[in-house]
This record gives sequence, structure tokens and C-alpha cells, in this order.
Amino acid sequence: MMKIKVGDEVLVIAGKDKGKSGKVVKTLRKEDKVVVEGINIVKKHVKPNNQNDKGGIFDIEAPIHVSNVKKVEAKATKTKKESKSK
Repeated sequence: MMKIKVGDEVLVIAGKDKGKSGKVVKTLRKEDKVVVEGINIVKKHVKPNNQNDKGGIFDIEAPIHVSNVKKVEAKATKTKKESKSK
């Protein structure tokens, strides 16, 4: 069971992008993978077609296995208590 959802902030703990963090854009539950914004960028060669007249080489975000990311918990901020004067 995957505990990471779309919109969660995650930290990459293994692989070429180790130490980087980003927001989850898409989850692939059957494959246990997630797509993270700005992480695991790969080159994709595209032939010219109806949608793309020129074709070319594009940078896309490839999925990364869920075991290689860790959910980053938002740290609770401590607030100062107002001291009561006697």
C-alpha cells in the first residue's frame, strides 16, 4: 500500500537525484512508482506528428520507485506563550 499521494512533498533518498525534493505530480499505483516535479529528468526523442510538427528531443519527468522517496513532514512551528505578569 502506497502512503504517498499527489501533492505531497517528498525527498529522494536513492538514485541520481538523491537529496533533492519536490512535489508529487502523479502516482502509478500498479507499478508502485511516482512522478516528482523536477526529479528524474530524461530525454525523449519525438518524431514529427500531427500534434508536434517539428519533433525533437524533449526533457520529461520519468517515474521513480516509491521506495526511493520519503515523505517530508511539515515541521510544527513553536509559538511563544505570552507570559502573564503578576
